Amino acid sequence: MKHTHPLPGDIGLTQISGITGRLIRLGQWLNGDGFADYQHAFLVLPDDRLLEAVPGGARVRPLAQYTGANVLYVCPERLTEQQRTAICDAATRYVGVPYSFLDYLAIAAHRFHIPLPGLRRYIASTRHMICSQLVDQCYLDAGVHLFADGRWPGYVTPMALYELLAD
Repeated sequence: MKHTHPLPGDIGLTQISGITGRLIRLGQWLNGDGFADYQHAFLVLPDDRLLEAVPGGARVRPLAQYTGANVLYVCPERLTEQQRTAICDAATRYVGVPYSFLDYLAIAAHRFHIPLPGLRRYIASTRHMICSQLVDQCYLDAGVHLFADGRWPGYVTPMALYELLAD
């Protein structure tokens, strides 16, 4: 479901410019998302704040940092206030978790069925996450399973969130 005014627990999807955006687009291309329009996902928190995974670690920032940016706000249909609160509460546990571009490569290895020892455990790890993994993990911690397709935990890109919630 798409929103025009973000609510706590919503997922923001946006573009990233520069070399980082190009690297993420490449990572998404490796994962079958093409050169996708959305390279970044973040979680809307109460009090006009957000949680996002970025190089340097997950951080809480003012939502106003995306004022004027092309942001699409999405969430599952029928998300309750209790679930929104639980999602935002879960988010506080991940502040400072390192970002890992290697997660894109691990997700690609899984997509191409490359049999690497420990791959599933690496992708599911919450000790390092890309932005979409962070958002998905906060939902999972709150008992809200976004994907019902049997995918591995952590096997999620920003475009996977778009395709699930905005299409």
